[in-house]
Amino acid sequence: MYREIQEARTSVYLEMYIFENTVENFDFFKLLQDKARDGIKVKLILDSFGSKELTQASVSELRSNGVEVLFVSFLFHRMHRKVLIVDESVAFVGGVNIHNTAKFWNDLVLMIKGELVPKVVRSFASSYRNAKGTDKSILQKLKNKKVNKLKSWLIEHSPSNKIFSLKKIYKENLNKTEKSIVLVTPYFAPKRWLVALLHQAVLRGVRVEVLIPKNTDHPFFLDRVNYYYVNKLKKLGVEFYLHPKMNHAKLTVFDKEEAIVGSNNIDVLSFDLNSEVGVFLKEKEAVANLLDVVENWKKESKVFDLNRYKIKWFDYILSPLISVFYRVF
Repeated sequence: MYREIQEARTSVYLEMYIFENTVENFDFFKLLQDKARDGIKVKLILDSFGSKELTQASVSELRSNGVEVLFVSFLFHRMHRKVLIVDESVAFVGGVNIHNTAKFWNDLVLMIKGELVPKVVRSFASSYRNAKGTDKSILQKLKNKKVNKLKSWLIEHSPSNKIFSLKKIYKENLNKTEKSIVLVTPYFAPKRWLVALLHQAVLRGVRVEVLIPKNTDHPFFLDRVNYYYVNKLKKLGVEFYLHPKMNHAKLTVFDKEEAIVGSNNIDVLSFDLNSEVGVFLKEKEAVANLLDVVENWKKESKVFDLNRYKIKWFDYILSPLISVFYRVF
């Protein structure tokens, strides 16, 4: 991503949940300013909560050097997307935020070229409009509604606009799986409908595997949430792998033939509240490459053993809290 921005000739469009100016060895903060000063069109869309550590002085510095910085802010709905587009010819979609800690995490990002890139550009243009951007050359991309039949397509999910693409896609594909389902997510807190679909898959003989980090970046609360659901679904026949490193990747593979890579976690925030973006893949080589990555992560992981897990006192408090939260949303 850094290299592609370095080589940009006309434009850099970046949409991030977390963007900070603390990344050692990959100073995106300075690089964006350098490109803007060189006359490159640089647009930066950030979530106001996710990027709250970016100081006003830093924002002013970006703007003074020609970077257009826009913030998206809603009470409950977060802009959780991670998108980079360079020269409208190459795009990146996945789970990686730009902050120093993320350098040490496992994650996944797709580098996209070809026919799918204009769809990513149009998706960015939609976010740009929602963020009150005014550049007409970007807004005019929204007029291009031509839909080509591709082996891969962009998934746009926006609960604030009543677009719930993720739920529809997961329901459709989980229901038709015959052999295997692989889920990779840092935060695992599925709603009841998703728990039911995974259980139904197990009952019809599908092998369901979920890879999560042994410890998340929020160890007290989110670790407990993860283990609460791991304990619950393990009893239903789902296999869990605990990776020793923080794994921030978001990946789902159906029957080793189709996959989703994007920004969404397997939790209520991503499915019911956050704006997300992903790519649905059918290319055999791409899916095979993703499965190779997962197999390597599985080799480094430990299988969750229900007999060794002891219910913690906090789990008894957490269960009713989660139930109340899910009823609200």
